[in-house]
Amino acid sequence: MNQGILLSSSSDNIDFMIHGIIPVNFFGHEVWITTSHACILIVMLLMVVFAFVANRKLKKASPDKPDAFQNVIELIVEMLDNMVKGTMGKWAPKFVNYISTIFIFILMSNISGLFGLRPPTADYGTTLALALITFCMIHFNKIKHQSPKTIWTDMCSPLPPWLPLWAPINIISDIAVPISLSLRLFANVLSGTVIMALVYGLLRIIALAWPSVLHVYFDLFSGAIQTYVFCMLTMTYVTQACGSEE
Repeated sequence: MNQGILLSSSSDNIDFMIHGIIPVNFFGHEVWITTSHACILIVMLLMVVFAFVANRKLKKASPDKPDAFQNVIELIVEMLDNMVKGTMGKWAPKFVNYISTIFIFILMSNISGLFGLRPPTADYGTTLALALITFCMIHFNKIKHQSPKTIWTDMCSPLPPWLPLWAPINIISDIAVPISLSLRLFANVLSGTVIMALVYGLLRIIALAWPSVLHVYFDLFSGAIQTYVFCMLTMTYVTQACGSEE
């Protein structure tokens, strides 16, 4: 904890940076386990424990008399299914598990600031990795579901395929997808993290109850919005790469 896993609230040391915790020797090179790795591990453990408990609970659940926990699980699953189906149409069954997983992971990462953790999504390495997965999915499905002729025609659009003057611009546009996805999520979460660290660090004496309003906005509202935006853009890009429904 003294290495910065928790956000510092000391007026003498306003700290929202990433710190190394444990050095690891990797093929002769010193690699550090950082606070981001620790927070990601905490979020992943919580997801695994929740999934395990939900699985055991639903196996013994009664369809006639569902309890509160079962209702919550079914509500979450139904909400995610409807979100993916409404955006991806017939492609939804193939991607609903992945979209649901990253939705829950990003949301839990974003709201982890409520518990004093440094949100993993405030580390550009985390958001860039998620965006690169989306980038690979886009082009994998484009190659899988579209012919080379269609891909080349789209690359040259809006000009004819025999006049590829627009192709470099479209290539740059494709490369910009993971950059824009990762920076959007990273910048919004980091800005909230910095502001809350400054509030608790500089106004520690009077920051008793009113910062809860800021937490509601930066951690809950903004965190949920950014989670939805990231997943919605991922679904839109992948659906376009898969082709039309017809």
